[in-house]
Amino acid sequence: MRGTTTPERYHDDDRRPDHPRGDSPALSVRGLIKRYGDRTAVDGLDLELATGTVLALLGPNGAGKTTTVEICEGFGTADAGTVRVLGLDPIADNDQLRRRIGVMLQGGGAYPGARAEEMLRLCAAYSADPIDPTWLLGALGLTDAARTPYRRLSGGQQQRLSLACAIVGRPELVFLDEPTAGLDAHARIMVWELIDRLRGDGVSVLLTTHLMDEAEELADQVVIIDHGRVVAAGTPADLTSRGAENELRFSAPRGLDLSLLLLALPEDYRCTETSPGTYLVGGKVTPQVLATVTAWCAKIDVLATDLRVETRSLSDVFLDLTGRTLRS
Repeated sequence: MRGTTTPERYHDDDRRPDHPRGDSPALSVRGLIKRYGDRTAVDGLDLELATGTVLALLGPNGAGKTTTVEICEGFGTADAGTVRVLGLDPIADNDQLRRRIGVMLQGGGAYPGARAEEMLRLCAAYSADPIDPTWLLGALGLTDAARTPYRRLSGGQQQRLSLACAIVGRPELVFLDEPTAGLDAHARIMVWELIDRLRGDGVSVLLTTHLMDEAEELADQVVIIDHGRVVAAGTPADLTSRGAENELRFSAPRGLDLSLLLLALPEDYRCTETSPGTYLVGGKVTPQVLATVTAWCAKIDVLATDLRVETRSLSDVFLDLTGRTLRS
């Protein structure tokens, strides 16, 4: 993106940072451990973000996401393991690193009485080559709110301003925490387009989100953590296709007694209610198995809907791995 009203790139080719990139990852975490008293928040976690890609870090509340991200940003220290951000130690090299990364903060860091444009221009002043604040306000639908004090902005406007402040300095790596929380559908699409533009211009993005469709739409790689450990990692397509040929999913009223269905299925099959009203039959899906499930539903006078064979959503994968919804 150039600092004009119609920018084309985040970095002009002749104005890219002089820091060598090569094939090194933008972020590398190895064996990260963080304890708080007797509680282990992060337990030997490995993580790698390739340069110019978007990585979505997912996990239920208390899984260790926030702790991990804060350590990567240089706001926390590890008890063990190594963390390298753009090849630098986020603690020892914090002064060098701060100029090269952008951090989107949740609910903090703003002056309540400052106007939106004033806040953004203040952040831009810390950069030698910022994006044009006027263009960025327009790109995020904040032009009409430019002179509005921060405290009077809506929650969605505050969220978009926080994103603008994180990227106005043209960082090489951006940490985005719930970038579309509280936004309407139109504003979400605006933010998604901006994140896609960042990736297209070689910026690396570490994204945390509670919105599974957002992770599927934006992420090149997804890492799911629970109890401070990685439980799954891969592209959204990899994660949603893995093992799907042995699963039949359907929706029906919540709380059904599955004992008779289990008796009707072959011995090595299983059937569980993975979330209220969503059922999973595990085992090779054959025409006979499908007929058994639909016959059982008919026998108990239940209409099964949304029968899905050989397909899973990222939300399905998350529930299967953690047993919890993302907002546990």
